[in-house]
Amino acid sequence: MYKIAVIGTGYVGLTAAIGLADFGSNVLGLDIDENKIKMLQSGIMPIYETGMKEVLDKNVAAGRLKYPLERMKK
Repeated sequence: MYKIAVIGTGYVGLTAAIGLADFGSNVLGLDIDENKIKMLQSGIMPIYETGMKEVLDKNVAAGRLKYPLERMKK
């Protein structure tokens, strides 16, 4: 499918990244907030959206959704 980068892991960016990955695209979720990225890499959602944790876990396990820390370092 597509290779997509989503900048920002707030309510809009994170839900967009998860949704795009769930449609089959390979998605990189990027953010300058290292704590958010570390949370996502550990499987912790930094926001609450009903049902999204399960979709996040499914797509990370499938390798379609990644949150690399090194891409946004200054």
